[in-house]
This record gives sequence, C-alpha cells and structure tokens, in this order.
Amino acid sequence: MAYSAPAPPASPLATANATIGKFRWTICALVFFATTINYLDRAVISLLKPYLETEFHWNSGDYANIEIAFKLAYAVGMVGAGRIIDKLGTKLGYALSTALWSVAAMGHALVASTFGFGIARAFLGITEAGNFPAAIKTTAEWFPQRERALATGIFNSGSNVGAIVAPLSVPFIAEHYGWKWAFLITGALGFIWLVLWMMFYETPAKHARLSKAEFDYINADIPVGLPSEGVTEEKPKASWATLLGFKQTWAFVIGKFLTDPIWWFYLFWLPDFLGKQYGLKGTDIALPVAAVYVLSSIGSVGGGYLPLGFIKRGMPAFQARKTAMLVIAFCVFPIVFAQWLGGMNMWLAVLVIGIAAAAHQAWSANIFTTVSDMFPKRAVGSVTGIGGMAGGLGGIALTALVQKRMFVHFESIGQIDKAYYIMFFICGAAYLLAWVLMFTLVPRMEPIKLDDE
Repeated sequence: MAYSAPAPPASPLATANATIGKFRWTICALVFFATTINYLDRAVISLLKPYLETEFHWNSGDYANIEIAFKLAYAVGMVGAGRIIDKLGTKLGYALSTALWSVAAMGHALVASTFGFGIARAFLGITEAGNFPAAIKTTAEWFPQRERALATGIFNSGSNVGAIVAPLSVPFIAEHYGWKWAFLITGALGFIWLVLWMMFYETPAKHARLSKAEFDYINADIPVGLPSEGVTEEKPKASWATLLGFKQTWAFVIGKFLTDPIWWFYLFWLPDFLGKQYGLKGTDIALPVAAVYVLSSIGSVGGGYLPLGFIKRGMPAFQARKTAMLVIAFCVFPIVFAQWLGGMNMWLAVLVIGIAAAAHQAWSANIFTTVSDMFPKRAVGSVTGIGGMAGGLGGIALTALVQKRMFVHFESIGQIDKAYYIMFFICGAAYLLAWVLMFTLVPRMEPIKLDDE
C-alpha cells in the first residue's frame, strides 16, 4: 500500500474516538429506543381518556387519582430502581425493568374498573422507574464527561418520540380495534427491544473489542480526584444516607422536584387541554400533540449541544452546564401567555407550549448530566433514582394540591380556562426558581469523593 507524505500523528484519544464511536452511538440508540417505548407506554392513557371516561364514567378527579397512583409508584420505584441498577449493573437491570413495564402496559387491557386502572398504573409506574437510572448510568459508563449532555439529550429525545408516536397511533388503534388493543400493541414493543439489548449491550469493562486507548477516551474527562471507574464494579455501593449527606444530591433533588411535575402536566393533560379548550376529539388531536413533541425532540438534542458549544469556547464543563440551564429556564417563561395567544389562534398556543416543552427537555439533558459530572459512576444510578423519586413526589403534590382540586372546581363552574391560566404561570416560574435554588446550593464544580476512595 502506497503512502503520501506522513501526516502528523493523531492523538490516541482522537483515534480511540473514531474507533469506538460506532459502539458508543449504537448503545445511545438502544437507550433512545428504550426511552421512546417507556414514554409511549405511559402516554397511551392520556389519549384513551375520552374512551375510558365514556366506559367507566370518569370525571377529572377520577383521572387525577389514577395519575397520582402512577406518580406515587414511580416515585417509590425510582429509589429502588436506582439501587437495583447499581447492584445488578446496567445490562441486567435495564432488561429486568423493561420486561416488567411491558407486562404492566399490556396488563391495562385486562382491567375492568376504575380501581383496576389505579392498580395497573401503579404497577406501570414502579416498573417504568428503572428507565432513567439505567439510561444515565449507561451514558456515564460509555461517554466522556464533555459528551454526556449531548448523549443524554439524544436518548432523552426518545421521550418526545414516544409522545409523538402515541397520538399518531393510539387514537387510530382505538377507533378501529378498540382501546384494549392500544395497550396490547404498544406494550409488546418492549419485548422487541429486550432481544436487541441482550444481544448487543455490554459495559466498557467487559467489552471484548475495547482497547485501552478506547477505554481511556471514555474516561478522559473524569474530574481530578475521582477514580477512573469501569474496569470493575467491585467497590461497595454508596448508601442512601451517605448520598443524602451531600448538598450536590439535594441540588439535583430540588431541581427534579420543581421541574418534573411540569413535564407530567404536558404528558397527561395536553390532550385534555386541546379537547376542552378547542373541541378536538379522536384523531383530530394527533397533529397538535405531535407538533409539541416534535419541538421537544429538537429541544432535547439542542439542550445537549448548548453546553458543548460553551465548552468548545473554553468554558469549564460545570459552568457551561450552569449557563445553559439559565438560558433554558428563560425559554420556558413565555408559556405564561399560552392562553392569551390561544385566544387568537390555537396554533399559537401549541407553538408556545411546544417551545416550553422543548426547553424542559433541554433542561433534562443538562440536569441529568450534573449527576455524572459530580458523582462516581457507581453512585450515578442511586442519585438519579433519588432525584427521580423527588420528581415523582413533586408531580403528586402538583396533581393533588393544584390540578385535582383546581381543575375539578373550575370545571364545575364552567371556567376551566382559569385553571389553565394558573397552571401555565406555574410552568413558567418553576425552572427559574429551580435554577436559583440549585446553584445557590452548588455554585461551582465540586466532585464527590466517597469515603472508601
């Protein structure tokens, strides 16, 4: 083989990046599809709400109670799921969670009462809780710090794709085959993913084709003072009591508690909002709901790129994350005008809600990454689980204290639009408050070193 004049040698990390990229991004794609299925399964009920209201005679309070059952189980499951993921590892833990939530999703088709739906939603919530601790831990294992927000943004966009696929498919299935088949068909998708996961996934530490240079690339950005993990997982897992002793954990908890409920609101109440404010029914609701989540997908990936752009300009990773999250928090605020704009044209309301949903996903891509920025990989699943529990509890509080009482009250007096005015104001303020509290607690990068390190 003939060679031209020799070029300057590539750095080992650049060579490793080119070599390992296909593995790294294939794994990101697997996590993306798991997240897509996860959100498709949880979004189905919001689109079947008109059919289920007719069959089971629900009001807004009944639906809110079923939503609370899901969120409470999800919150409890998040703590346990993170712990289990850290103990079993990502391959087995993710597989177990996906198998169980797929069974739970399909099980909705067997329900014959409102109480039964509460039980089914609780089972779905506790099993779906494993997705994000496993996904964040997978990202921490396979991506260097500077790429994690982008990888997180990409896989997290699966939540939007799931929410897009749902309105495009679920009403159609329900109209032509009945609401039970909507649960059965969407739930079965998890088992297809499960086969692919077991075939293709392995941790870097156990990957047969992973060279030392490739391994070094993945661990290149571990902050000074933290161990280079991934070769083994032999160290004991940090206890919850230990993790809750760090202000970094509480910063993440506060951020999730205040902002996760907003996403729950979009996911479970957007179809209801479009139906009651603009009279949309059945398949008519598909396009505006899909439009919101298309924008969300753009926001999720864009949120991963935003801090990367700051980093490329020389800003430290944590400062880049902090700055990006402030920009994102301001992008949510225009949702307070959603009702006013919607009075002129429905699509203006859809647009501003879509921008806010996109900003939420950009926020998520970054807030999740703060965990792997600051904690050793063996604690990432547990901390993510604790934060996920806080997000679930925040969702319960919002539903029980605000949505359930407020929506039932204003609907009973024929003024449901006022309930949405209040909710959209809460949505607009939540992220700015979360940012202030988070970065008051942790104003600068402070990596955690556990006692046994």
